[in-house]
Amino acid sequence: MLWVICIFTVGFYASAGYAAQSDSVSVELVKYEKEISSAHLEPARMGSKPGIAVIFEGTDGLYYYAKAETAPAVGLELKVKVESDDFNFGRPVFPKWSIFTDPLGKKVEVYAGRFTVFVPIKAVTRQSLPEDEFPVEPLEAPAATLGDVVVRISGLACTSMICLPPFEKTLQSTIDFNQSDSWQQISFEPAATVAKLPIGPSYPILFALGLAFLAGLSLNIMPCVWPVLPVIVLRLVEQAKLSKAKSVAMGLVFCLGILLFFACLAGASIVLQLFYGTVLQWGDQFRSPAFVMFMALLLVVLALFMFGVFTITVPSAVSAKAGPGKGFAGALGMGFLAAILSTPCSFAILAAALAWAQAQPLLLGTFAIMVIGLGMAAPYAMLTSVPGLLARLPRPGRWMEIFKQAVGFILLFIAIWLIMALPQQRRTGVLYFALVVAFCIWMWAGWVDYSTKFSRKLIIRIIAAALAVTAGLYFLTPAEKLIDWQEYDAELIETSLNSQRPVLIEFTADWCMSCRFVEKTVYSRKDVAELIEKKSVLAIKADTTLKDHPATLALRDVYNEPGVPVSILFLPGGKEPVRWRGKAFADELKELLQQLPSR
Repeated sequence: MLWVICIFTVGFYASAGYAAQSDSVSVELVKYEKEISSAHLEPARMGSKPGIAVIFEGTDGLYYYAKAETAPAVGLELKVKVESDDFNFGRPVFPKWSIFTDPLGKKVEVYAGRFTVFVPIKAVTRQSLPEDEFPVEPLEAPAATLGDVVVRISGLACTSMICLPPFEKTLQSTIDFNQSDSWQQISFEPAATVAKLPIGPSYPILFALGLAFLAGLSLNIMPCVWPVLPVIVLRLVEQAKLSKAKSVAMGLVFCLGILLFFACLAGASIVLQLFYGTVLQWGDQFRSPAFVMFMALLLVVLALFMFGVFTITVPSAVSAKAGPGKGFAGALGMGFLAAILSTPCSFAILAAALAWAQAQPLLLGTFAIMVIGLGMAAPYAMLTSVPGLLARLPRPGRWMEIFKQAVGFILLFIAIWLIMALPQQRRTGVLYFALVVAFCIWMWAGWVDYSTKFSRKLIIRIIAAALAVTAGLYFLTPAEKLIDWQEYDAELIETSLNSQRPVLIEFTADWCMSCRFVEKTVYSRKDVAELIEKKSVLAIKADTTLKDHPATLALRDVYNEPGVPVSILFLPGGKEPVRWRGKAFADELKELLQQLPSR
């Protein structure tokens, strides 16, 4: 329970930021690769109404949810809240939204690009009007003509492929009401005024509970849980050989293990709502690159298990061959494990059920979450209560081995799908590390057997573990962007050379392993990066991955180089550039950069 609470609370609030800014200073709200969105404040008038204009600027590929009804979870629509000790503000006026079609074909109301939200001042000498009324006559100047304004912006931003972590940013400004007549006029078509709707999906209770039960049933067919299904079936068969009372008891304890996991989810939901005023958002874990990498690598390992690269020896407590105490403990643990493995691959139906549950009173919401667990546990409870049903299961045979290996390919497919959801700069490293992990597991399980000497077995497994750790540090450690690389541009290079500015060109390619080594050993050194910045060197990363790239043509036709990696440094006043075709030239580059005058 503590593990679940820590993961979701820390993961959620680590993404929320605070940035108090002065007038007209733009604050970055969210950023993902080339997609970015920011906001700044300006005093403005909308018709005769003075107020604050919150101006959003960003790329068109980054979307904010405009309506609570179509946001992916409770409270994730775009919100603007204004606080001030000197003025009373009315309800924010949002512009008309646009319609975005998500990958599932659902129509969603969103804001994107540049748009403005207007928050009117509705205080007349510090006396507030009703919430939904705007003053018709011009406002009198408040007692304090200068006033501080704090604007809190929160919500969830998504691209066409992924959703980023929820955010909350704070902007601060000071406005002079005496200057309100000269504030800029703004105008836009406001969003349609609608009655305030209940937060969260408004399903009927019986329908929502049925949806929760169906969500639980669907967890039993998740690919992530398939690796433990043979162990579960083995347990059920073994239990059928016991007395009916013992079989039913063991089955109920297994179901209790499933319910225990969902009780942890319900507990985390209660803590978040009571102490933090927020909700447990199913799917947030997949917005963490670390979690996605872990799940992808776990699926690769499970696929190797399906292929028979290694086997898992089931303890006697799990296979129900031990005493009653250990047997019940094993059943409880196996149920908890099955629930853990099933939920990461769950369909959107689970997210919908959880969203409804967390919009209800705590008691009803907790019951709805437990109904999900009941749905998952129902098939096992039925099989153990009626052992005769086990006789209808297909008999073991070669088909089981073929099916098991086929599941391995499905797990690899899901692992690749998860890796493709990672940021571009992390995908390649995870793929390489997955290959190394597969090799290390093959070493661990395939190079030794029960007859191998203990000393030899220990040496082989230490080497396998050390290789996996080293590869993890090398491939999974995110490379810090130390150098402000520019894309290859012949005109930019020519202009810099004519102005006597030093130019460094690194010719590289995505398929070049030696280029990766150069990147790690030369351009990831902080002392080299600091000198490039200090000496105002134009750093060009020339991508030659494809034959029609401009850098590829220049490498052959302009610089007469046969291939990559190659780095070229143009020095002011030098007749010929300095070229490095090897891998270890960091010290030579550093020595040349030190001789250049500082910027």
